[in-house]
Amino acid sequence: MNATPQLALLASLVLVSCAARGQATPGGASIKTATVSAQPWEYNLTIDGYIVPDATSYINPVFTADHNWLHLEARYNYENLRTGSLWVGYNLGRGDVDEGDKWEFDITPMIGGVFGRTNGIAPGCEVSLNYRKKFEASINNEYVFDTTSKSGNFYYAWPQLTYSPVKWLQVGGVAQHTVAYHTPLSIQRGFLVGFSHKKWEFVTYVLNPGFAGTTVVLESGVSF
Repeated sequence: MNATPQLALLASLVLVSCAARGQATPGGASIKTATVSAQPWEYNLTIDGYIVPDATSYINPVFTADHNWLHLEARYNYENLRTGSLWVGYNLGRGDVDEGDKWEFDITPMIGGVFGRTNGIAPGCEVSLNYRKKFEASINNEYVFDTTSKSGNFYYAWPQLTYSPVKWLQVGGVAQHTVAYHTPLSIQRGFLVGFSHKKWEFVTYVLNPGFAGTTVVLESGVSF
Protein backbone atom coordinates (compact mmCIF):
# COMPACT_ATOMS: atom_id res chain seq x y z
CA MET A 1 0.00 0.00 0.00
CA ASN A 2 1.27 3.44 -0.88
CA ALA A 3 2.00 5.24 2.43
CA THR A 4 2.20 8.74 0.92
CA PRO A 5 -1.54 9.64 1.29
CA GLN A 6 -1.53 8.40 4.89
CA LEU A 7 1.56 10.43 5.72
CA ALA A 8 0.11 13.51 4.03
CA LEU A 9 -3.09 13.15 6.06
CA LEU A 10 -1.09 12.74 9.30
CA ALA A 11 0.93 15.85 8.49
CA SER A 12 -2.23 17.85 7.78
CA LEU A 13 -3.86 16.79 11.04
CA VAL A 14 -0.80 17.65 13.12
CA LEU A 15 -0.18 20.99 11.44
CA VAL A 16 -3.86 21.93 11.77
CA SER A 17 -3.61 21.09 15.46
CA CYS A 18 -0.88 23.71 15.73
CA ALA A 19 -3.61 26.32 15.31
CA ALA A 20 -5.72 24.85 18.11
CA ARG A 21 -4.42 27.14 20.84
CA GLY A 22 -6.83 27.33 23.73
CA GLN A 23 -9.00 24.35 22.76
CA ALA A 24 -9.83 21.58 25.20
CA THR A 25 -7.83 18.36 25.26
CA PRO A 26 -9.20 14.87 26.07
CA GLY A 27 -10.44 14.61 29.63
CA GLY A 28 -11.27 18.31 29.80
CA ALA A 29 -7.74 19.60 30.46
CA SER A 30 -6.86 22.85 28.76
CA ILE A 31 -3.78 23.60 26.73
CA LYS A 32 -1.25 25.34 28.96
CA THR A 33 -0.16 28.50 27.23
CA ALA A 34 3.25 30.01 27.86
CA THR A 35 3.48 32.54 30.66
CA VAL A 36 5.83 35.46 30.85
CA SER A 37 8.01 34.90 33.90
CA ALA A 38 11.56 35.00 35.14
CA GLN A 39 12.01 31.39 34.06
CA PRO A 40 15.64 30.90 32.93
CA TRP A 41 16.71 29.34 29.67
CA GLU A 42 16.34 25.56 29.43
CA TYR A 43 18.79 23.59 27.27
CA ASN A 44 18.82 20.04 25.99
CA LEU A 45 21.43 18.13 24.00
CA THR A 46 20.48 14.80 22.44
CA ILE A 47 22.81 12.59 20.40
CA ASP A 48 21.46 9.65 18.41
CA GLY A 49 23.78 7.01 16.99
CA TYR A 50 22.24 5.21 14.00
CA ILE A 51 23.58 1.71 13.34
CA VAL A 52 22.30 1.01 9.82
CA PRO A 53 23.03 -2.40 8.21
CA ASP A 54 24.55 -2.33 4.71
CA ALA A 55 24.63 1.48 4.77
CA THR A 56 26.43 4.39 6.39
CA SER A 57 26.02 4.54 10.17
CA TYR A 58 26.02 8.07 11.55
CA ILE A 59 25.61 10.42 14.52
CA ASN A 60 22.63 12.80 14.74
CA PRO A 61 23.02 15.60 17.37
CA VAL A 62 20.12 17.91 18.25
CA PHE A 63 20.45 20.95 20.53
CA THR A 64 17.46 22.92 21.83
CA ALA A 65 17.09 26.11 23.88
CA ASP A 66 13.79 27.29 25.38
CA HIS A 67 12.84 30.49 27.17
CA ASN A 68 9.16 31.04 27.93
CA TRP A 69 7.46 30.90 24.50
CA LEU A 70 10.68 30.95 22.43
CA HIS A 71 12.04 27.66 21.09
CA LEU A 72 15.38 27.45 19.23
CA GLU A 73 16.79 24.27 17.74
CA ALA A 74 19.85 23.13 15.77
CA ARG A 75 20.18 19.72 14.08
CA TYR A 76 22.73 17.83 12.01
CA ASN A 77 22.27 14.65 9.95
CA TYR A 78 18.55 14.89 10.67
CA GLU A 79 16.85 15.79 7.39
CA ASN A 80 19.67 14.17 5.40
CA LEU A 81 23.29 13.13 5.85
CA ARG A 82 25.81 15.98 5.86
CA THR A 83 22.88 18.37 6.27
CA GLY A 84 22.23 20.89 9.04
CA SER A 85 19.11 22.80 10.00
CA LEU A 86 18.26 25.76 12.24
CA TRP A 87 14.81 26.25 13.71
CA VAL A 88 12.72 28.81 15.57
CA GLY A 89 9.38 27.97 17.16
CA TYR A 90 6.64 29.10 19.53
CA ASN A 91 5.92 27.04 22.67
CA LEU A 92 2.13 27.13 22.83
CA GLY A 93 1.89 24.40 25.42
CA ARG A 94 4.66 25.37 27.84
CA GLY A 95 3.84 26.81 31.21
CA ASP A 96 2.86 25.78 34.72
CA VAL A 97 0.67 22.70 34.99
CA ASP A 98 -1.67 22.37 37.96
CA GLU A 99 -0.66 19.50 40.21
CA GLY A 100 -4.11 17.92 39.97
CA ASP A 101 -4.22 17.88 36.17
CA LYS A 102 -4.28 14.45 34.57
CA TRP A 103 -3.46 15.63 31.06
CA GLU A 104 -0.57 17.73 29.78
CA PHE A 105 -0.55 18.98 26.20
CA ASP A 106 2.53 20.60 24.62
CA ILE A 107 2.74 21.90 21.08
CA THR A 108 5.47 23.83 19.28
CA PRO A 109 4.97 24.95 15.67
CA MET A 110 8.31 25.77 14.01
CA ILE A 111 9.94 26.99 10.84
CA GLY A 112 13.43 25.90 9.80
CA GLY A 113 16.12 26.45 7.23
CA VAL A 114 17.87 23.35 5.86
CA PHE A 115 21.34 23.49 4.31
CA GLY A 116 24.02 21.06 3.10
CA ARG A 117 23.33 18.02 0.92
CA THR A 118 19.67 19.14 1.08
CA ASN A 119 18.74 22.83 0.93
CA GLY A 120 15.30 24.17 1.65
CA ILE A 121 12.65 25.61 3.94
CA ALA A 122 10.77 23.38 6.37
CA PRO A 123 7.63 24.05 8.42
CA GLY A 124 7.32 21.61 11.28
CA CYS A 125 5.60 20.86 14.55
CA GLU A 126 6.38 18.99 17.77
CA VAL A 127 3.36 17.72 19.72
CA SER A 128 3.04 15.64 22.89
CA LEU A 129 0.11 14.51 25.03
CA ASN A 130 0.85 13.09 28.49
CA TYR A 131 -1.54 11.34 30.89
CA ARG A 132 -0.58 11.23 34.56
CA LYS A 133 3.11 11.31 33.56
CA LYS A 134 2.82 7.62 32.63
CA PHE A 135 1.38 7.46 29.11
CA GLU A 136 2.68 9.78 26.42
CA ALA A 137 1.93 10.11 22.71
CA SER A 138 4.14 12.41 20.68
CA ILE A 139 5.16 13.24 17.15
CA ASN A 140 7.96 15.29 15.61
CA ASN A 141 7.27 16.04 11.97
CA GLU A 142 8.15 18.44 9.18
CA TYR A 143 7.80 18.93 5.45
CA VAL A 144 10.95 19.97 3.60
CA PHE A 145 10.51 22.13 0.50
CA ASP A 146 13.72 21.58 -1.46
CA THR A 147 14.74 24.90 -3.02
CA THR A 148 16.92 23.21 -5.65
CA SER A 149 14.46 20.65 -7.01
CA LYS A 150 10.82 19.80 -6.35
CA SER A 151 11.73 16.13 -6.56
CA GLY A 152 13.67 16.64 -3.33
CA ASN A 153 10.58 17.61 -1.33
CA PHE A 154 9.76 15.13 1.42
CA TYR A 155 7.88 14.54 4.65
CA TYR A 156 9.69 13.45 7.84
CA ALA A 157 7.89 12.03 10.87
CA TRP A 158 8.81 10.37 14.17
CA PRO A 159 5.67 9.36 16.14
CA GLN A 160 5.97 7.33 19.33
CA LEU A 161 3.85 6.04 22.20
CA THR A 162 5.43 5.30 25.59
CA TYR A 163 4.48 3.97 29.00
CA SER A 164 6.44 4.68 32.21
CA PRO A 165 5.63 2.13 34.94
CA VAL A 166 8.17 3.93 37.16
CA LYS A 167 9.71 7.38 36.85
CA TRP A 168 13.09 6.18 35.55
CA LEU A 169 11.84 3.67 32.95
CA GLN A 170 9.92 4.01 29.69
CA VAL A 171 8.93 1.45 27.08
CA GLY A 172 6.88 1.82 23.95
CA GLY A 173 6.47 1.75 20.20
CA VAL A 174 7.97 4.07 17.60
CA ALA A 175 7.82 4.71 13.85
CA GLN A 176 9.89 6.76 11.43
CA HIS A 177 9.70 8.06 7.87
CA THR A 178 13.02 9.51 6.72
CA VAL A 179 15.26 10.00 3.65
CA ALA A 180 18.53 10.10 5.61
CA TYR A 181 18.91 6.41 4.76
CA HIS A 182 16.81 3.77 3.01
CA THR A 183 15.41 0.40 4.06
CA PRO A 184 13.00 -2.04 2.37
CA LEU A 185 10.14 -0.46 4.39
CA SER A 186 9.22 3.16 3.66
CA ILE A 187 7.78 3.51 7.17
CA GLN A 188 9.99 1.93 9.80
CA ARG A 189 8.34 0.54 12.92
CA GLY A 190 9.79 -0.77 16.13
CA PHE A 191 10.08 -0.48 19.91
CA LEU A 192 12.05 1.48 22.47
CA VAL A 193 13.39 1.02 26.00
CA GLY A 194 14.64 4.06 27.92
CA PHE A 195 16.19 4.86 31.29
CA SER A 196 16.61 8.22 33.00
CA HIS A 197 18.64 9.45 35.96
CA LYS A 198 18.39 13.04 37.15
CA LYS A 199 19.12 15.16 34.05
CA TRP A 200 20.32 12.26 31.89
CA GLU A 201 18.35 9.97 29.62
CA PHE A 202 19.40 6.88 27.65
CA VAL A 203 17.12 5.23 25.08
CA THR A 204 17.55 2.29 22.70
CA TYR A 205 15.33 2.10 19.62
CA VAL A 206 15.04 -0.98 17.39
CA LEU A 207 13.43 -0.28 14.01
CA ASN A 208 12.20 -2.98 11.62
CA PRO A 209 12.92 -5.85 14.04
CA GLY A 210 12.76 -9.19 12.27
CA PHE A 211 12.95 -7.61 8.81
CA ALA A 212 15.83 -6.90 6.45
CA GLY A 213 17.35 -3.55 7.32
CA THR A 214 16.88 -3.72 11.10
CA THR A 215 18.25 -0.44 12.45
CA VAL A 216 19.35 0.26 16.03
CA VAL A 217 19.40 3.82 17.38
CA LEU A 218 21.30 4.52 20.61
CA GLU A 219 20.29 7.82 22.17
CA SER A 220 21.73 9.79 25.07
CA GLY A 221 20.46 13.15 26.25
CA VAL A 222 21.08 15.72 28.97
CA SER A 223 19.07 18.72 30.12
CA PHE A 224 20.59 21.75 31.82
